[in-house]
Amino acid sequence: MAVYSRTPLAFERGDGARLYTTDGVAYLDCMAGIAVNALGHANPKLVQVLKDQAEKLWHVSNIFTIPGQEKLARALTEATFADEVFFTNSGAEAIECAIKTARKYHWVNGQPERIDIIGFEGSFHGRTIAAVNASGNPGYLEGFGPPLPGFVHLPYGDHAALKAAIGPTTAAILIEPVQGEGGARALPDVCLAGLRALCDETGTLLIYDEIQCGLGRTGKLFAHEWAQHAQPDIMAVAKALGGGFPVGACLATAEAGKGMVVGSHGSTYGGNPLAMAVGAAALEELVKPELLAHVREVAGYFTQQLAGLVERFPDVVSDIRGRGLLIGIKLHTPNREFMQYARDAHLLIAGGGDNCVRLLPPLTLTIVEASEAMEKLERACETARARTKAAA
Repeated sequence: MAVYSRTPLAFERGDGARLYTTDGVAYLDCMAGIAVNALGHANPKLVQVLKDQAEKLWHVSNIFTIPGQEKLARALTEATFADEVFFTNSGAEAIECAIKTARKYHWVNGQPERIDIIGFEGSFHGRTIAAVNASGNPGYLEGFGPPLPGFVHLPYGDHAALKAAIGPTTAAILIEPVQGEGGARALPDVCLAGLRALCDETGTLLIYDEIQCGLGRTGKLFAHEWAQHAQPDIMAVAKALGGGFPVGACLATAEAGKGMVVGSHGSTYGGNPLAMAVGAAALEELVKPELLAHVREVAGYFTQQLAGLVERFPDVVSDIRGRGLLIGIKLHTPNREFMQYARDAHLLIAGGGDNCVRLLPPLTLTIVEASEAMEKLERACETARARTKAAA
């Protein structure tokens, strides 16, 4: 189906932060498959684990006990707020599970009317019908029928509107601690703590979408950990969890998940042995303090250098956003044009809302590679400036 606006580049192999086209041209990859290849391309550990498991067992279905699920679930719960985990194939499926978990929680508590999921402008939670309704982006809803009931959308950062919106039919607040596609906006720590307090006060569940911003991307294992007293009740993760292999998860406290009993939910492929083996190996690397410290170091370098870029090219770059290695660059130049200028310099970056581009490199990106990325960004800025002057 013609649903993708594809760039005419085809890659045949990758190595760390490099991608190589079919004709052998190298690109510095600061997209990482949209924050997926967090440990770089062809990571030797993940490759070996995948090969080893592929020779044993791929799929059996959730009719049977899958030891790999128990191993990865234990690792996730030990590293987080959660008591239990449901494994999926993607982030969108994890969001579906989170929404169902929240609504079922209130149903078993004798409040079936509490179905409303409060979301925010600029959010992105996936492409399923429920996920696009939770996001509320008109462009993603158009043509797919009337908006579903039970989804409320509020302006980003409007605390008064949020307090006013919570009522007797509210089930949960769903939010990305750092928005990805919406323009790399990081919710202040005080707001994350305020959300937790508001949910406690009103009996509302707090759901974090850490599909893009979680698993080390901000320099802590999860973005909400930068704030104190801000733990969620439910959290959706994916992307980096498989290091490039499709796997997602919905994490919950025992209390929030108490309605998810036998028959409440399921998946044919979710949590298959192949995905669990790779996911467990990826998580072992992502939780390492030295990797998280490295992310903070490289992010600090980018913060300093990008501030200089704003000073030198105020006609091209207007603002730097995000947290850690989820970096948003807000532009005066149309972002699609700027992405092409970056590709002309053999740098891959992602698009984003609010006329931003995003840097989402592998978490293993070196300072030397980060310096190279800055050089290529500067060349892209020079091209954008020259094109603007020529057009004028």
